[in-house]
Amino acid sequence: MKARVFVRLKDSVLDPQGKAVLSGLQGLGARGLADVRVGKLIEITFAPGMKAEEAGPAIRQMCEKLLANPVIEEWSYEIID
Repeated sequence: MKARVFVRLKDSVLDPQGKAVLSGLQGLGARGLADVRVGKLIEITFAPGMKAEEAGPAIRQMCEKLLANPVIEEWSYEIID
């Protein structure tokens, strides 16, 4: 079983990397873009035997303690069987 954790800056936090990507895309001719926000994807592979109902609390703990900075970031996850 795998999980994908998505970490991104909160909407209230400026994203200079997103602004740089937006500028680059516009420089390449992309039109109709209003904003770009950059985040990160973390893929976690669990050992055999881990159950989805156990993985959720484990992921929550990982995010709260290490994977995301709760002051400036928000996170979500999905379980992939």
